[in-house]
Amino acid sequence: MAYWHLKSEPSTYSFAQLQKEKRTEWTGVRNYQARLNLRAMKPGDTAIFFHTGDEKMAVGIAKILTGPEADPTAKGEDWTKVDIAAVKALAVPVPLAQLKKTAALKKMALVTSSRLSVGPVTPAEMKAVLALAKTKL
Repeated sequence: MAYWHLKSEPSTYSFAQLQKEKRTEWTGVRNYQARLNLRAMKPGDTAIFFHTGDEKMAVGIAKILTGPEADPTAKGEDWTKVDIAAVKALAVPVPLAQLKKTAALKKMALVTSSRLSVGPVTPAEMKAVLALAKTKL
């Protein structure tokens, strides 16, 4: 199993909306590195759901339900989507500022590549984020 981060502006698609809907297609990603990350995902992988914009904080855990497929919102273009489901909200949301101050997370893609909407998370990074969030998988 691999770990990832998924970023979304809460006004566009929030973790609360994912919890309400239970699952969604993760579409609309238009960055080549993020596309490669989507293409590396497998069913059963786990993702940190991160709100961007004014919030800038890790807020939830999602599960990857499907492998990569063609993004239906990119007609005639080579983009990728996966389906995800809500697992749980973090007991304590973790602000980006706190992630940046945590030694174990200094090299985390979410910290070093702030514009990357879909990125890898190492097992040690996932453990550190969950500890900060006072959340167990």
